[in-house]
Amino acid sequence: MKKEKLAFSLAVVLAAGGILPACSSSSSTGGNSGSDAKTKTFTWLVYDRSEGKVRTDWEIFKEIEKKTNVRPEFQIVSQEGFAEKKQIMIATNSVTDFIQVSTQEGREHGPEKVFLNLKDYLDKAPNLKKFYDTYPEAKAVATGPDGGIYTVPILEGDPQGKGFDYVWWNRKDVTDKDGLKAPTTLDEFYNYLKALKQKHPDSYPLITNSPVGNTGLYTVFGRAFTGVTGFFNLNPADNKYAFAPYHNGYKDMIVFLNKLYTEKLLDPEYSLLTAAQWEERLLTGKSFVTYYWKADIDPNTEKGRTASGNKEFEFSAIPMFAAPNIKPYQFSRSLVGSVGRAISAKVKDKEGAVKFLDYLAGEEGTKYLSLGIEGKTYTVENGKPLYNKEFGTSPYTTLRKDWGVWYDNITLNNAISRAAWEGGLNEKSKAINASYEKFIVPAPKQIVKTNEEMELEKSKLSNLNKFLEQKLTEFVTGKTPINDTTYQQFIDQAKKLGSDELLNMYNTAYTRTYGSK
Repeated sequence: MKKEKLAFSLAVVLAAGGILPACSSSSSTGGNSGSDAKTKTFTWLVYDRSEGKVRTDWEIFKEIEKKTNVRPEFQIVSQEGFAEKKQIMIATNSVTDFIQVSTQEGREHGPEKVFLNLKDYLDKAPNLKKFYDTYPEAKAVATGPDGGIYTVPILEGDPQGKGFDYVWWNRKDVTDKDGLKAPTTLDEFYNYLKALKQKHPDSYPLITNSPVGNTGLYTVFGRAFTGVTGFFNLNPADNKYAFAPYHNGYKDMIVFLNKLYTEKLLDPEYSLLTAAQWEERLLTGKSFVTYYWKADIDPNTEKGRTASGNKEFEFSAIPMFAAPNIKPYQFSRSLVGSVGRAISAKVKDKEGAVKFLDYLAGEEGTKYLSLGIEGKTYTVENGKPLYNKEFGTSPYTTLRKDWGVWYDNITLNNAISRAAWEGGLNEKSKAINASYEKFIVPAPKQIVKTNEEMELEKSKLSNLNKFLEQKLTEFVTGKTPINDTTYQQFIDQAKKLGSDELLNMYNTAYTRTYGSK
C-alpha cells in the first residue's frame, strides 16, 4: 500500500511538472533510404556530459538508422538530476523504452514488470544470447530471483584483467629539480613528502580529491596498510570478503595519516575539498602528490603549463607502495559493469525493441557506439582499432561531443573504447601503464544478492559508511585521540551499526554465486 501511494504521489508530481515520460515506442512515416519501411522510434533516457550535450544529429545514429530503421528519441536530463529522474520512473513504472539502470535495480524491479524479461526473446536475439553465453558473470548479475533476465550489463574491462584506471601522480618537474627519488615503501613515501615540505614550506605536499571512494584517502591508505580496498571488499590474499577496520594495520593507518596531518604534509582541508579546489591546488603548486585517474595526467599537465606559463610543468607517476608484509596492488577494471541497458516492460513493440537492442549489442552496433565510423573516428592497424590521432591524448572529448561515441548511458562496451584509446597513447603514458602492470590484480566479480540481502544492505550500509568516514576524519585531524580504548570503541560502534551482518552477507552471497576457491 505504501508503495502504491508513493507511486501515485510521484506520478502526480511528474504530471504537474510536465515531465511524465512516454513509456512505449512510437513510429513515424520517415522512410529509410531506399526502403518503404517506416522508421521506428524508442524513447531513451540520457544525460548531457560535460564534454558535450546529447545531439539528435550524431552521424553514428544516422548510420544505425539506415541499418535498423530505428531512431532513438532521447529524453535528456542533467547529469545531477539523472539518478532522481530514474528512481521516479522506476517507482511509478513509467521508465522510457530504453534506460540504463544498475543490474541490482534490474533484478529487483524486473520481476515487478518494470523491465522486460529478455529471456523470453533470446530465440530472436542471437547477439544477446551469445553475449550471455560468453560472459556468465553478466548473465548472473542480469538474472532476477524469478529466473528472468532484465539487463544487458556494460562491459568495462578486458578478459585478462589488466586494464586499470588509477596511479599515484607527482609533479615530476618539481621532484626532479629537488633531486627526489620516487618512493617505493611507506617510509620512503613519508620522507618524500617531508622533503617536499622542507623545500616548499608553504605547500601541503599530499592532497586527495575525497576521503572515500576509489581515489579517496581512506581507501588508498586502508589498502596499503591492510590489503583491503575500501571498507568492505574482497581480499585478494584469501579470496574472501573482509572489513578493513577489523584487520591488523588499520589503526596503524590512522596513526600514519594523523602524522601526515599534524606535520602539514597532508592538505588540512582534505575532507572538505571540492573537485575544483583539488585541481586548483595541484595546478598552482600548493600540492604535488595525489592518487587519481591516469587518463587525466596529460590533460592536467597541459592545464598546468597554460596556467603557470612554465613549459616544464609536468605530472607523471610514482609506484604503488604498501606497509611491510602487504602486497601493493589495485584491482583491474571489472570485466562486467554494475549497470546495464534495460527495456521497459510497457514498450509497445516488444520484439522490435529487443531486436534493436540485439543489434546494438552485436559487432556492428558495438562498433558504432564504442568506436564510431571507420575512417572518420578510428582506423584499424595490425587488426586493432585506434582512434584518429588528431583527437589528441583525450580523444573521448571529441568523440563524445561530435560523434556520440563512448557516451554514458548509450554505449554498451567501454572496454573496446578504452583499448582503442590506450593503443594510441604516447610513449610516456605507455611507460606508466607498463610500470603499473605488476600491481594490477583481477577485479572481484559482482555479488548477486537476494531480496533479503539487498534489504539488509539498504538498512545498514549507508549509516555505517557515514559513521566510518566521520570517525576516521576525527581520528586523523586529532579531534578524537588515537589509543586502544578509542579504537575499540570505534570497532564496537561499527558492529552495532551492522559490520558483522554485512560482512557475513557479502561472503555468503559471493560464495553462493561463484563458489569457494
